[in-house]
Formats: sequence, structure tokens, C-alpha cells
Amino acid sequence: MEIIRFDAHDIENTLSKMNDTQIDKLAFGAIQVDEAGKILTYNMAEGEITGRNPKQVIGKNFFDQVAPCTKTKEFYGKFVEGIKKGNLSAMFEYEFDYQMKPVKVKVHMKKALVGNTYWILVKRIAKPGL
Repeated sequence: MEIIRFDAHDIENTLSKMNDTQIDKLAFGAIQVDEAGKILTYNMAEGEITGRNPKQVIGKNFFDQVAPCTKTKEFYGKFVEGIKKGNLSAMFEYEFDYQMKPVKVKVHMKKALVGNTYWILVKRIAKPGL
């Protein structure tokens, strides 16, 4: 089994070669959105982090409907700025807390290799209660 590094500089290359089943098996959350934030892919690991059913969030807007706690300058602002500049690439710590117990995470946002889609990758920093 190949280990996929969450913080790899060229992770979008690896993700472009993976099918949905492989993306579901990643050890970190992987959300693919279009430039408006509509969710195209939402893997099982992200579902486990947030407590949401991946099948129920496909087609919804990540920033408005699924994780409105991310509609901040620190998160959404970086997303929008990266799209405007045509080179979305950001890594930062954040806390998800919308309709869930707060969870500290590391976020890695990258433009996908093909088309106008973007990856929001999420790795839990510490499990709740630790």
C-alpha cells in the first residue's frame, strides 16, 4: 500500500491518478469542490472527521451548507484569493465546529491538475479528548 503524504507539495499529481475507491481509503479527509464551492468528492475519512455522510453532501456548497464555520478570512478568504490568482496552494491549522464537537485540523488546499476544481484536504491534529 502506497503512503500518500498529506503535506506533499505535488499531492494534486497523486490525487489526479486515483479513483473514488482509492480516495475513500486515504488516511485524511479529501474534498473536491468547484470554484463556487460545490462538493464533487467527499471521502470517507472526511465523513469520519465531521460525522457527515459523504453521499449526503455531494452537490451541496461546502462553505455555505456543509461547513459554514469555514466562511472566514482565514479559510474562505485563502480559497477565493488562490482562485483569483490561479494558484491555490495553502496549508494552515483550523478548527471545525459546525454542528459537531470542535476538532482541530490541518488544512491543505490545492488546485486540481485538470479543470476548475480544487482539493481541500483535512487531517485531524488531535483526536477529541486528548
